[in-house]
Amino acid sequence: MALPYELLIGLRYTRAKRRNHFISFISLISMLGVGLGVAALIVVLSVMNGFQKELRGRILSVVSHVQVLGGPGDLSDWERIAGQTTQHPEVRGAAPFVQAQGMLSYNQNVRGTLVRGILPDLEDKVADFRPHMKSGSLDALVPDSFGIVLGSELARALGVFVGDRVTLIAPQGVVTPAGVVPRLKTFTVVGIFEVGMFEYDNGLALLAMADAQKLYRMEDRVSGVRLKLGDLFQAPRVAHELAVTLDVDAYLSDWTKSHANFFRAVQIEKNMMFIILSLIVAVAAFNIVSTLVMAVTDKQADIAILRTLGASPGSIMAIFMVQGALIGTIGLFIGVAGGVALALNIDVVVPFIERLLGTQFLSKEVYYINQLPSDLQWNDVTGVTLIAFLLALLATIYPSWRASRVNPAEALRYE
Repeated sequence: MALPYELLIGLRYTRAKRRNHFISFISLISMLGVGLGVAALIVVLSVMNGFQKELRGRILSVVSHVQVLGGPGDLSDWERIAGQTTQHPEVRGAAPFVQAQGMLSYNQNVRGTLVRGILPDLEDKVADFRPHMKSGSLDALVPDSFGIVLGSELARALGVFVGDRVTLIAPQGVVTPAGVVPRLKTFTVVGIFEVGMFEYDNGLALLAMADAQKLYRMEDRVSGVRLKLGDLFQAPRVAHELAVTLDVDAYLSDWTKSHANFFRAVQIEKNMMFIILSLIVAVAAFNIVSTLVMAVTDKQADIAILRTLGASPGSIMAIFMVQGALIGTIGLFIGVAGGVALALNIDVVVPFIERLLGTQFLSKEVYYINQLPSDLQWNDVTGVTLIAFLLALLATIYPSWRASRVNPAEALRYE
């Protein structure tokens, strides 16, 4: 089957040697511009996805996917609630917890903290404290031992190490003839963790659940039950379904609500980066416009001859649209290949550049995330490819329309 002559001529114009070599140079710059813009867009989106995934993982190593919290008060029968929740096919683990405010004191240092009473064996099913222990052990949190595990920044602020004894002050006071006296209890530091999120490293202390119940006079009640899901993105749906099936007066919250502002800000930043970097592709598309305008001027005699042979204005327009689309497609292919390759190997490329320049972009002393993470998502690659191709195609319309308006008599007058 014969190809349309518009396609053949458009391809021939692209690869043929022109009298004006400057046009060839501009075509090459246009291809490289499209390729650079597409590659930069893919790499930046992959890095943004990587940061979002890394932060989400660090947050969810401390915060559960779904929490079942007591409605008007605390939960008194957490075993039954945990049993009901684990019947859901998406729930992989459940663990009770006691949560309250407190104040830690050591020598002259005082820091406010969020106190969380846990059962270490069950906590492993919903959180990842154990891999982040810098010293000590989570297993040391046994009932009636009054041990405490602190975040690394909190321990640093207090100036304590494993084995030191700190005083935990509960806000609920004890009424005495001398007035209301706050409840105090001495705890031994049995571990220090660092999850890489300042909010938790600086403000979270873990106790054995029985010790927390005694300190806060909760008897056998708990603040709630924490759940871990097989797919964390199903948390809103699972929370809604559990709210219908659980026969207890409780409030269910998922991680998308508890950290909605944070993840919304990350998503907005990603969208803004996408828009800003898309301008690089748009600038490269303008280069295609200038390339085709010069090509039309250079080929006016050829256009006039084709018109005298019977070519319609639409056919002339199609010829130059093929030429511009080919420039954009080649640049797009280069950009997608380069961007995907760089995004998949950024953990190798960035350390090489750091060694070459003798510097470190993300210092361990300043940033918790000291490496550029990358999470290549193919839907982002598809979106970038479609937008770049559409911009390149739109850039061909005006020069091609101008070519179709060439008057054969005027073009051949001085030939």
